Amino acid sequence: LRATLQALRDDDTTPPHGLGHVTVLVERARALGLEATLTVEGQRHDVPAAVGRTAYRIIQESLTNIARHADAATASVRIDCRPDALVIRIDDDGKATPETAPTPGVGLLGMGERVTALGGRLRAEPRRGGGFTVQAELPVDQTA
Repeated sequence: LRATLQALRDDDTTPPHGLGHVTVLVERARALGLEATLTVEGQRHDVPAAVGRTAYRIIQESLTNIARHADAATASVRIDCRPDALVIRIDDDGKATPETAPTPGVGLLGMGERVTALGGRLRAEPRRGGGFTVQAELPVDQTA
């Protein structure tokens, strides 16, 4: 399990990754046996580096959490490129339910801090019928 999680995480000595590297995260998850999909909607536009890095880290941490905790067979990563925001949603079909909501760990707390620092919103919760959703809305300042 430790090797699996390390494969999903970046080495801290590597340069920061952004949206252009998300495909690699999804491919790594597939290589580890998770049926993972990536969907990008909307007109892809340049986003500030901080937004791209935050999106990458949220997806990375979500896929790591799925591998570590969810007992899931599938995961979907959806990136919606809107004119004023980048919306990221990661869903899994794991064992989480509203009745068994996990206590947020360091990963979820870190996601929340990153999103808040950018003025965005984060929702991370189990779904009715099973599985977990992480959704982040990151504002994109087009004047920057």
